[in-house]
Amino acid sequence: MLLRIRCKLKGMSVMADLEMRVAVAKVPRYGDRESGDTLETIERPGGGFSFVLVDGQGNGRSAKTLSHLVATRAITLLKDGARDGAVARAVHDYLYTYRMGQASATLNILSVDFASSKILVTRNNPAPFFVITPQELRSFNTPSTPIGLHPLIRPQISEIPIAAYTYVVLFTDGLLRAGERRGEDLGLPNYLAAWPAHEGRDPQTLVDSIMNQALELDDGQPVDDMSIVVLGILPVNGVPGLRRMTVSAPIIATGQYEPPDEPEMVDE
Repeated sequence: MLLRIRCKLKGMSVMADLEMRVAVAKVPRYGDRESGDTLETIERPGGGFSFVLVDGQGNGRSAKTLSHLVATRAITLLKDGARDGAVARAVHDYLYTYRMGQASATLNILSVDFASSKILVTRNNPAPFFVITPQELRSFNTPSTPIGLHPLIRPQISEIPIAAYTYVVLFTDGLLRAGERRGEDLGLPNYLAAWPAHEGRDPQTLVDSIMNQALELDDGQPVDDMSIVVLGILPVNGVPGLRRMTVSAPIIATGQYEPPDEPEMVDE
């Protein structure tokens, strides 16, 4: 996806050609057929993209139904042009009213806003998120609570400048439970601090390496649903204006399959 921004460099206007790359990895809790986490994406009306990651309370089908409900509501509001913070508040009010304060969900909205040339992260999630640049690793861990349980809940909103070799890493809390059975910890901050952001590696490489390490700590049997999203802002590599999307997911039968009837042959 091509992202063109104008920036000021020593008083001069410079056109920088950058592209955004987003990679995702999800896995359900061991023994469940599907993850209770839901990820949705949409192109923003004012230019840019938003990614909504929701972790529904519990596991399995009930959690999936809840997370899908919340994510769909958020995507609809974003499509209508609502601001990210307002979307998070509205979705919370909806869930709190609909479930009468008896169900919760964590919510992350990751947006690349072309109009403001900023990355926006709106978070109702106790789990932090990280920003990696060639200069430093930043942890955004201001206390934040899930939506749905209490009447007055506000999201944590962070703005990050769009700049080359910037990576944003966010995830659901299941990732932090990796290694729980062994009494071990993923050590995510130390792992991310060693990521060579200046080399401009593909975000999929980082997502896969984090997920593989988490699965190894869980002996291939995750104790909770895990979802990881990595956004990378990198120099354009390839044809300007070219967009790509690749999705890989297992096919899960949700009901009994009935083969279609043989078509009736009609003589002309």
